Amino acid sequence: MAQTFTGRKRVRKFFGKIEEVAEMPNLIEVQKASYDQFLLIKEPKGGRPDEGLQAVFHSVFPINDFSNTSQLEFVKYEFEPPKYDVDECRQRGMTYAAPLKVTLRLIVFDVDEETSAKSVKDIKEQDVYMGDIPLMTNNGTFVVNGTERVIVSQMHRSPGVFFDHDKGKTHSSGKLLFAARIIPYRGSWLDIEFDAKDIVYARIDRRRKIPVTSLMYALGMSGEEILNTFYNRIKYVRGKNGWQIPYSADAWRGMKPTH
Repeated sequence: MAQTFTGRKRVRKFFGKIEEVAEMPNLIEVQKASYDQFLLIKEPKGGRPDEGLQAVFHSVFPINDFSNTSQLEFVKYEFEPPKYDVDECRQRGMTYAAPLKVTLRLIVFDVDEETSAKSVKDIKEQDVYMGDIPLMTNNGTFVVNGTERVIVSQMHRSPGVFFDHDKGKTHSSGKLLFAARIIPYRGSWLDIEFDAKDIVYARIDRRRKIPVTSLMYALGMSGEEILNTFYNRIKYVRGKNGWQIPYSADAWRGMKPTH
C-alpha cells in the first residue's frame, strides 16, 4: 500500500533507544564500605589502625584482676574463611558468617609485699575463639538462618542526664512527679523517680524499682554520708545556760516568737 504525503511527514520517536545521560551510582556502596572498614578483615601493612573492631578490643583490654597480680592483654584478631558461601547458607538455613579468633596475652606478676614492686613471672599467648561475625553480601544484605535480611539504621539516644515529669497525669490531685534519667555512652540506664509521697526510687534498665538509698549503699556511701548530703546540719553547743544553736536570720524570717 502506498504511503500518503501526511504519513511521510509523521515523526516517530523511539524511547527505547535513548542513551544514558548519567551513570547510575552504587547506592549500597556506603553501607558496604562502612561495614568493611569496621571489620577490616585483611590486615594492612603496618598493622590495623585504632578504629572499628580494633578500637572495640582496645576499649576493653587490658583487663586486670582485683589483686593486680595478672593482666590480660589484646594482641590481634583475625578472621577465618566462612564455612559456607551465600548460596549454601540460603539452602541449608544457616547464617553467612566468619569465625573470629583473638590472640590474647596473659601476664602473671610477682608482687613484693614490702615495696609493692611488680616483676614478670610468666607470659602466655593463646588464640581464643570469640564467635561468628556475620558478613555482608555483595548486595549489602545479611543471611541469617537462611533468610536474607537488611539492617536498617535507627536513631540512638544521646548520652547524658534528662529531667522530666508526668505533667500531673499519674496522681488524681495533679501533683507533678519528677524523674531523672541517666543514659551512659555504654551500659545500663538509670532512672531516678519520685512517687506521690515524695519517696525517691531508682530503676536500672527500666526494671523493678528499688529505694534510692539501696543504690547509694551499693555505691559505698554510709548512712551518715547520705544524711549529710541531703539534709542541712545544725550544730548544738552545750553552755552554762543550756543548749545553744547558731542564730540564722533566714531560718526565723516570717515566724512569730512564742514568748
